[in-house]
Amino acid sequence: MLRKTFTRTLLAVAALAAALPLAAQAQAVKLTLGHGAAPGNPRHEAAVKFADVLKAKSAGRIEVQVAPSGQLGDDAAMVTAVRTGALDMTANSQGAVSSAVPEYAAYGMPFMFSTPAQAFQLLDGPLGKELAQKSSDKGMVVLGYWDNGIRHMTNSKRPISKVEDMKGLKMRTPPDAVLVDIMQALGAEAQQIKFAELYVALQQGVVDGQENPLVNIQASKLYEVQKHLALTSHMFQMTPFLMSKRTWDRLSEADRKAVTEAAAEATALQRKLSAEADAKLLDDLKAKGVQVTTVDKSAFAKATAAVDDKWLATPIGPYLKKVIAATR
Repeated sequence: MLRKTFTRTLLAVAALAAALPLAAQAQAVKLTLGHGAAPGNPRHEAAVKFADVLKAKSAGRIEVQVAPSGQLGDDAAMVTAVRTGALDMTANSQGAVSSAVPEYAAYGMPFMFSTPAQAFQLLDGPLGKELAQKSSDKGMVVLGYWDNGIRHMTNSKRPISKVEDMKGLKMRTPPDAVLVDIMQALGAEAQQIKFAELYVALQQGVVDGQENPLVNIQASKLYEVQKHLALTSHMFQMTPFLMSKRTWDRLSEADRKAVTEAAAEATALQRKLSAEADAKLLDDLKAKGVQVTTVDKSAFAKATAAVDDKWLATPIGPYLKKVIAATR
């Protein structure tokens, strides 16, 4: 009888020991974070930082695989994937996210912000919280608002210093309806091309020019196929850092806390790297042979004033009014 009891005890202990590794494995969490920027871009550096911090905070239990350069599809495809739960996280573009949450477009009105810091004063306050709630309603949890910079224009045809210089230029835009309106208001022809395909499109002359923050122009080596840079500062864009609500809902309270804390560190780093990059990139681009011009911003702002009016008449009008009142 004692032998049988001892044998049963040994079998129970063995079964428990065998089950422990499986339990530990069951607690492991693997997440995927996709974005469209190149390695070296502050967006990628911050994504890697997020992965590292989250892994440390979870004692190695939560691992994040970062997929840069549009490996998982373009921005629009990643927004859809996050909303459906097919992708856990994305550091995406303002324009693509605005297709799901139109209020994001409010921050891209022409010449609204002269510095990213002005935009973040709003995004880090009640208006940002309201935007986060609207995002949650569409299946996306805001982990942070990152900086995609103040945008400038490049082209291969001619220097741009006045509005008339824009006429007839074929300008690439991302999937951002506000940018299309800005280009058309300035007399240019807007053509939407995926960022991953932009370099080749510029190289082959499919479009004459494009617009981006300096850090994107540098990181993706667009200066190799664009020799004219106009410091237009025509638009600010954020990079919404988003998690699928389906992924968020599966996490424990402790894991959500770790994710939130890691996201805060990554957000601070991304904004810092973006600010530092803009301070030095202009000299680097000039050294690479890029010809830099300044523009009459008041004339450009006047030419694009109707863009505000158009968007105030859309369903985002009430939210846009609050953003304009807080800014201007």
